[in-house]
Amino acid sequence: MMEFTHSLKDVPTLGNGALPTGTYDSVDNIWKAVEPYTRSRMNDIHLPLTLLFAEFLLDVHPEADPQVTRVAAMLHDAGWARVDEDKILSEGFRSENFMTSDVRVQHEIFGCDIAREILPGCGYDDEFIKKVTDIIDGHDTRPVSHSIEDSIMRDADRLWRFNPVGLGFSAEWFGKTPQQIRLKLEQDIMPEMITPTGRAMAEAELQHSIRVLCLDVL
Repeated sequence: MMEFTHSLKDVPTLGNGALPTGTYDSVDNIWKAVEPYTRSRMNDIHLPLTLLFAEFLLDVHPEADPQVTRVAAMLHDAGWARVDEDKILSEGFRSENFMTSDVRVQHEIFGCDIAREILPGCGYDDEFIKKVTDIIDGHDTRPVSHSIEDSIMRDADRLWRFNPVGLGFSAEWFGKTPQQIRLKLEQDIMPEMITPTGRAMAEAELQHSIRVLCLDVL
């Protein structure tokens, strides 16, 4: 088992009831526009939590464009709504090379399509939309981040998996026990965290999950 450097005592995050401290523009119009695409793969839970984690990271990265980052976080997985539901689990989560599977690529392409369809009506121009789709495109299948906004979105996307909610969903999707997911997070996902704050939050959230889900026993 890994040793943790950070805990809920020293890292503001969802697990200790903290909220982002920055002042961010309302995105209610985008939520309303993307709502029809949020029912697949529990995205009505995943996307708001990803946005929240992105805002925690934006609090310590003033150099990042907050609106590009936040909108990308909100829309990055909307494309699952247009993927064959029977293949989401079988190929997108439980196949041998699930992170580079065809359905993973499809959901990124469809996510870009949805962003291009809904964002003009929300008041965003082509330049802004391209910045968002450049992040969505390849966010799972591209091995490297292209910008600080991309890095924050990627860390936020992973962070929810360290929280009890995301850990529980992951166990169901991958057909694993919570303990197996805990080990996967420690061994494979934690090293993928890009920002120092993202890594610290992941450690704090995972310790919280281990405690509340009794993962040192079960």
